[in-house]
Amino acid sequence: MATASGLPTNPRRTLRVLVAEDEAAAATALADLLQREGYEAMVASDGLQALDMAKSRPPDVALLDLGLPGMDGYRLAERLHGQDGERRPLLVAVTGRGAALDRACSAAAGIDLHLVKPIEPDQLLGLLRRFRATIRP
Repeated sequence: MATASGLPTNPRRTLRVLVAEDEAAAATALADLLQREGYEAMVASDGLQALDMAKSRPPDVALLDLGLPGMDGYRLAERLHGQDGERRPLLVAVTGRGAALDRACSAAAGIDLHLVKPIEPDQLLGLLRRFRATIRP
């Protein structure tokens, strides 16, 4: 099986990706990209909604805007990192904040990768393919 980009997919394992983004157009565009490539995308417009979604349907990957209302991306990452009984998702900051201090705060919150908007779709899709290859079906 192949995606629209012609790259092979693992039909035994579809990644569930949580998109935590308060800008509706950005969230929709990201979710559409993910779904076109065969990923299951869940969209939350604030940190509290994202945490609730993660509790009911644990994601494999969480793409976190850092400036979320209700609970910012840093705190959300800390909460996702500490959920009991669940495998921790790959945490990726997808943010307009790219200063060294922002990156250090991401690392301190347990965020695995820090991407600065606008992100290149190929960069994100490559990251997801590499991550999917490391987990069991």
